[in-house]
Amino acid sequence: MGKLFIIPTPVGNLEDMTFRAVRLLKDVDLILAEDTRTSGILLNHFEIRNKLLSHHKFNEHKSVGQLVERLLAGENIALISDAGTPGISDPGFLLVRACIEAGITVECLPGATAFVPALINSGLPCDRFCFEAFLPQKKGRMTRLNELADENRTMVFYESPFRLSKTLMQFADIFGQDRKASVSREISKFHEETVRGTLSDLIALFAEKKTKGEIVIVVSGKN
Repeated sequence: MGKLFIIPTPVGNLEDMTFRAVRLLKDVDLILAEDTRTSGILLNHFEIRNKLLSHHKFNEHKSVGQLVERLLAGENIALISDAGTPGISDPGFLLVRACIEAGITVECLPGATAFVPALINSGLPCDRFCFEAFLPQKKGRMTRLNELADENRTMVFYESPFRLSKTLMQFADIFGQDRKASVSREISKFHEETVRGTLSDLIALFAEKKTKGEIVIVVSGKN
């Protein structure tokens, strides 16, 4: 029986790749990638010449059964996403669950995840926190925010730069304009930035500022 390896990849700086991750990606029989073109750049950088197969949210339901069969037949398979740790707002859960149900060993390497440095850099309490990732874009969005109104742990959200200003205003409406928060973008990249202040401060800042890159918003819990 083979083994499934969950391998984090850098969210920005390629130097964040671990020696162990590179070794395993060279050794496995197959690499599953969210986007083969994006992952191809990473693999070429580390001179990893291995079989690459597309595995993303649009095909994972259909391909899980076949992948489990290959693992049961003795192949070792690695799963990577475009950036960060698979399964954290990226494909991975369905395959991991299917492997566990089939008695296949799953080994997840520690590594890059965007929300951890954003949470620590926020300066807000990080001993206990609530990871919400991406909120629903439409249906259920305000319902979920209202459910979080009394959350006393620090809250962590992912967001698109195109929806950042609107999201901050929604947060201010639900949590209050004086609630402390931070916005981090381009984590571990050249233009990495973290801005801190009240939600009111951040709304004013990003209303006049064009923002690019992936966004992590950290909001303090209710006192």
